[in-house]
Amino acid sequence: MRPPRTSTARPALWTVVLASAITVALLAAYVVWRVGDDGGSTRDATASSEAAPDGKAPDAEPTATDGGPSRSFTIAATGDFLIHSPVWNQALSNGGGVGYDFGPMLEAVTPEISAADLAICHVETPLSADNSDLSGYPLFNAPFELAGAISAAGYDACSTVSNHSLDQGAEGIETTLGHLDAAGIEHAGTARSAEEAAEPNLYDVEGVQVGHLAYAYGFNGIPIPAGMPWLVNEIDADRILADAGTLREAGSEFTVVSLQWGQEDLRDPTPEQRALAQQLLGSDDIDLIIGHHVHVVQPMEKIDDKYVIYGVGNFLSNQSEACCPAGSQDGVIVHVEVEEQPDGSFLATSVTYTPTFVERPDYRIVPVSAASNPASYARTLEAVTLLGPYKFDGSPTL
Repeated sequence: MRPPRTSTARPALWTVVLASAITVALLAAYVVWRVGDDGGSTRDATASSEAAPDGKAPDAEPTATDGGPSRSFTIAATGDFLIHSPVWNQALSNGGGVGYDFGPMLEAVTPEISAADLAICHVETPLSADNSDLSGYPLFNAPFELAGAISAAGYDACSTVSNHSLDQGAEGIETTLGHLDAAGIEHAGTARSAEEAAEPNLYDVEGVQVGHLAYAYGFNGIPIPAGMPWLVNEIDADRILADAGTLREAGSEFTVVSLQWGQEDLRDPTPEQRALAQQLLGSDDIDLIIGHHVHVVQPMEKIDDKYVIYGVGNFLSNQSEACCPAGSQDGVIVHVEVEEQPDGSFLATSVTYTPTFVERPDYRIVPVSAASNPASYARTLEAVTLLGPYKFDGSPTL
């Protein structure tokens, strides 16, 4: 390292002239190198931020359309969180009587839920503001701690529109969404304002923009409050198609539609379900349908190259053969592999499923196999393939 200069004497004039000439020559050479037309020049920071002739930024990550690696992600989807009083009483016991702890009920399925890039649940009932007004059927209001348990299990988003969405009116929807927001859970199907309802529902999943829409068949005869048509989404084919088109324009690269539909306790999809699935999946703007509501597992079907899951069954509820079909304790965790195609679009390339069962009296949701619970496992496999072996190409994970 050279020592610092300490002399303050001015240099001779010829030295200044020579130094100036050298400086000018060096600057000229530098400019020629920077703007040379030999194709190998380096662009400065301002130029590098400009779009290339093909419209892409020079440093844009290559995709399948330009020969780069294709993108992919996974989805896990489950059925109804239908919280009856015996379920929340067990949660209260889990919490030592001072809070509602649903964690132990979800512990056995958390690894599968949290492993997905996007995990989607279905919140069937409103969540209470402070647990002072809990209620079960027919006008539900569940403990708010459910939102935290959903988050802790690894979920990223939930559909929130169902026939019970209006059980506690507009206030119940506002409270429910507030709890989900606080837990970091995205949501689709209900809204607190016209502005919120109009916002594109997009999730960034492994760098892919995934759109999520949700609708219900009705609200148990409870009218939508006057002047609040945006509060809940009701099934209407034309509206769903229009919403999906708007979502695609907003940037959705893969759109999931959650539908609360079908006839309760019936494993067979109704003619209306099948017709609507055909219509919706016939659109380029809809890529996957996940169904809820009937409280039993319904079939899965591949329509052309897209999948519809007609009904994923109950995930957590008090229903059993004591009141309902034996299959009301069954459910599935649906696993979807989504891959980018050569044209840049995204396609669900495979669907598998894990059968689940709600154990009593602790209401633990457990994965089941032919060995661990042969009756439940057989019911679920039969339901999934009810439309025949050529309608669905997926398989169970266990």
